[in-house]
Amino acid sequence: TPTPPGMRPHAFWTPPKRVEMLNDLKGLERDGSAKAADEREYDLLVIGGGATGAGCTLDAATRGLKVAMVERDDFASGTSSKSTKLVHGGVRYLQKAIMGLDYEQWKMVREALHERKTFLHIAPYLSNELPILLPVYTWWQLPYFWIGCKMYDLLAGKQGITGSYALGRSKTLENFPMLRAENLVGSLVYFDGQHNDARMNAALAVTAAAHGAVVANHVEVTSLIKEKDESGVEKVRGAMLRDNETGEEWAVRAKGVINATGPFSDAILKMDEPGMPDIVAPSSGVHLVLPSYFSPKNMGMLDPATTDGRVVFFLPWEGGVVAGTTDTMCSVEADPRPSEKEIEWILSEIRRFLSPDVKIRRGDVLSAWSGIRPLVRDPKAANTKDLVRNHMIHESEAGLITIAGGKWTTYREMSKETVDRAVESFGLKPLRECQTETVRLIGSHAWSDTMFIKLVQNFGVDPDVAKHLSHNYGDRAWAVCALADRTNGSAQHASLEQRIHPRYPFVEAEVRYAVQYEYAMSVVDVIARRLRLAFLDAQAAREALPRVIDIMAKELKWDDARKQREGRKGLEYLTTMGLPDSILDESPAAANAREGFVNMQTTRSLDFVDPASYYRRGQFSAEEIGAILAAFSEFDAHGDGHIEARDIQPLFESIKVPVPDNGFEPFLDAAGIRHSDPGNAVEFEQVFDVLGEIKEATNAKGRKPTSDLNLNQIPTHRSGGSV
Repeated sequence: TPTPPGMRPHAFWTPPKRVEMLNDLKGLERDGSAKAADEREYDLLVIGGGATGAGCTLDAATRGLKVAMVERDDFASGTSSKSTKLVHGGVRYLQKAIMGLDYEQWKMVREALHERKTFLHIAPYLSNELPILLPVYTWWQLPYFWIGCKMYDLLAGKQGITGSYALGRSKTLENFPMLRAENLVGSLVYFDGQHNDARMNAALAVTAAAHGAVVANHVEVTSLIKEKDESGVEKVRGAMLRDNETGEEWAVRAKGVINATGPFSDAILKMDEPGMPDIVAPSSGVHLVLPSYFSPKNMGMLDPATTDGRVVFFLPWEGGVVAGTTDTMCSVEADPRPSEKEIEWILSEIRRFLSPDVKIRRGDVLSAWSGIRPLVRDPKAANTKDLVRNHMIHESEAGLITIAGGKWTTYREMSKETVDRAVESFGLKPLRECQTETVRLIGSHAWSDTMFIKLVQNFGVDPDVAKHLSHNYGDRAWAVCALADRTNGSAQHASLEQRIHPRYPFVEAEVRYAVQYEYAMSVVDVIARRLRLAFLDAQAAREALPRVIDIMAKELKWDDARKQREGRKGLEYLTTMGLPDSILDESPAAANAREGFVNMQTTRSLDFVDPASYYRRGQFSAEEIGAILAAFSEFDAHGDGHIEARDIQPLFESIKVPVPDNGFEPFLDAAGIRHSDPGNAVEFEQVFDVLGEIKEATNAKGRKPTSDLNLNQIPTHRSGGSV
């Protein structure tokens, strides 16, 4: 029974099984029995399970329409899981609106700020306010940024959140100690929203199911069905579908079809009109995730003046730090890869505003991904080369409605406009007006910020796990915990105590929940979009793959051949998240071979030619650290933790350090070692830093891009500056 708008699904409500959803799509009752012919047609078929597609489905379902949504891959498998994680009006757009006296830009920011407040209301456990610091290095910028931030606050009006404020130099460094202090004047702090995008997308899909919609992932549209109307004009009246899990195909009929496939919009449009020119101008946005210690836990930063005029965000998220983004033209593909050049460009921009003491290297990058932003051209515009600034709704002669463009923050408004258009064009009769401004997503109704305490008290879970469950599942965390309790019999709560990776709060019960309650069908669905581990730490996700596959195999009855395929697909996916292709040929044992304890009696030879170390957080194994310590102690004549500068060369020779192309001197200079004075004292930390830099330089050959980091990015006046 569909949940009425405004009502809460009960705490342990279970969504319909995927097989029930497929039966419905096939024109059967959910139990597989026959359905009356007049009940087989949907009011709307939505193609695409990203933010906009799921938003359209929820909007239509809460109006009382009969709606189905199909997604070729998984919910949020494309752009919707690869955003900057911000829910924002757009400070860059506001600046452009003021400087260019552009009312359309002004209106766009105002609408986005309204949606930001709505977003935070309907999904409070998945979204939150985030203070963002703008560092100021010239006095005249302080009043300029202050006025801009106050106008941003003012424009939000009654929909505003916490107001902006200014900080002096000392308070700025106190709040953000990693910041470059030289010439710092002060800062402005403004507030925007932040969310967990893929989990938000899954919540939209499951909430739509709770309100009576049919939602099915891993179901692909292979062609559109057309029929002539009363006037003899061909109209789109459904689609041919294929279950990508089984290969089974069938037809589904609908009064109207909505194309909400983001970067892949042109593929569906060409099913309708093969000769239609492309409307999507794809843009690649690359983001990196760095360890949490590079940023304060509860404050982000925006660099308003990169080397090419766009902005770079540096934001704490889910225990890591998201940095980005680029904005380069690209081709449309399912799982795009970030290039080393794009990764290095972001790192180079970050280094400009962080303290010289804070060194960021390629090995600090825990994950890196590329999301395709679907900038769009209006095919009905006079100049089809111009990009639409916000989103666009296009209706073809055959009645196919396409919604494209926009951003996560405005998904709800975009969905509303699209369903409004569909109601008008297809003559639909909804039971009520749009409800999505007040309909809270599943998990929101009984959630509070202190709910995690009850989870600790009732289930005995670690506090960090309880907080994680609370902020990722809302009041559905009770169902996750109860599921764990049921699945372990005498070993009570075992799957809540058993983490899938020791460094992160993800537990085994979440994998079962993802399969049973959130339609996860592949290991990538789980590690990338339900648990987000692949986005937080690709190497940790790689290490967790075998255990996740074992749990899913029990739930989904996989045989050994399927488990092997899932393992391979998981590794292939992780090569799009910043790990090198070499992981495809490396055994799991080799992947973990660098663990161990420091042993000062170990070998005296270091493996400097180690390409994988370029991508690792720790450059040296425990055995190599032991070799360095042992060698240093032999040259430390007085045992006081120092050697003399004259000892550096023989020390390096003793552990077989390769001589770089430009010699050792530049590395010694960078470490502040006065090597021109043979008797100068050198500390172990300095030697260790030099060895790390030499090893990185050695293994960066052929991997690290050249000094020319020009990415040929899309001009900010056309794309909005990548945000």
